Amino acid sequence: MKKSLMALSSVLMLGSVASAQKVNFEEHTLDNGLHVILHQDKSAPVVITSVMYHVGAKDENPERTGFAHFFEHLLFEGTANIKRGEWFKIVSGNGGTNNANTSDDRTYYYEVFPSNNLELGLWMESERLLHPVINKIGVDTQNEVIKEEKRFRVDNAPYGNLFASVKENIFKKHPYRWATIGSMEHLDAATLEEFQAFNSKFYVPNNAVLVVAGDIDFAQTLKWVKQYFGPIPKGAEVKKETFVEEPITKQINATYEDPNIQLPMVIQAFRTPSMKTRDAKVLEMISSVLSDGKSSRLYKKLVDEQKTALQVGAFNNSQEDYGMYVIYGLPLSPATSEMITTSVDEEIKKMQTELISERDFQKLQNKFENQYVNSNSSIEGIAENLATYHLLYGDINLINTEIEIYRSITREEIKEVANKYLKPNQRLLLDYVPAKDKAQN
Repeated sequence: MKKSLMALSSVLMLGSVASAQKVNFEEHTLDNGLHVILHQDKSAPVVITSVMYHVGAKDENPERTGFAHFFEHLLFEGTANIKRGEWFKIVSGNGGTNNANTSDDRTYYYEVFPSNNLELGLWMESERLLHPVINKIGVDTQNEVIKEEKRFRVDNAPYGNLFASVKENIFKKHPYRWATIGSMEHLDAATLEEFQAFNSKFYVPNNAVLVVAGDIDFAQTLKWVKQYFGPIPKGAEVKKETFVEEPITKQINATYEDPNIQLPMVIQAFRTPSMKTRDAKVLEMISSVLSDGKSSRLYKKLVDEQKTALQVGAFNNSQEDYGMYVIYGLPLSPATSEMITTSVDEEIKKMQTELISERDFQKLQNKFENQYVNSNSSIEGIAENLATYHLLYGDINLINTEIEIYRSITREEIKEVANKYLKPNQRLLLDYVPAKDKAQN
């Protein structure tokens, strides 16, 4: 009887969570093509103004990689009405914070302000779009900033080139094959006119979505949006090129030497489908079973029981066109990379031949319910989710319905998807090793 009451309590709790987390929003499209999404949350006197542009590393010229990430920095330099170096002072001086980030698929800017500074946030983002100043001093300054970022995060960081090494080996045609941070040589060689042309092409209202969320009044917010963004001219249509990769049918073997490490790492990587597919969501669940936390299968087997790995993990990196499923392990001497690979293969084989237990399946469902709740627990999270679902998925309603897809995934489906994508002849096997003069004695 006690167990029955606990089960009933859990069902009721999950139902109330799903209901409480429903995100309501309004959508509008301005004459210049800018899509506008408004979400009201009166729980705190805070607002976020954010703009997501449908431009990322995959939209770059192969001879000019790094432009999208460069613009993440460059468009903070100033505008016709915001002097150089004043952007961050204005934000912090009015009680706000701001940031930006870039992926292979999109670039995202946002400000969080007290709600009485909503108009300021809208004006600043409209200024970034309408009056950016792209000149030599700004380009030269940010070029040095990005070189330092690359030195710190990539060139001198242990395992800093891991992701780039996987990408360049697993993609042959698609622009996902180069690193988001790009090539410093390409940036050095670019002319000011090339930077200006990139801005004119991609940073236009019809290639963006504006999300305003928080303690707002819908009518007043829409009035300000039209006032500040309405006059911005529509840009030329941004045509996206399609790149189709041939299926991987034979194991790819590669080696990368890293001068910043002493311990080798062995990596398996599989090319996977677009994040918009159901299979991508199943792969996320598979990743959770294999390597999410110390109770995961790979951690328990390789770290706790066999003591052959210092660290092991897996993640499914889903993107707009393709994804990558990556499994990595650090052998613990005297274990070898080959031993790690064999043990990982055994666990993948179990996923392919055996249904996960009902108990593990329930834990998995609970974990994804919790992730869903957390992803929409702040206005910052809601704003980015609204922008992402509209711009990259083409279905903004997924902010409320995607959890139903995860709930509908079955144990049988998990086994089928593991069989479909995690085959040895469809993988990259990458030995990520110390440079010869750095190898552990």
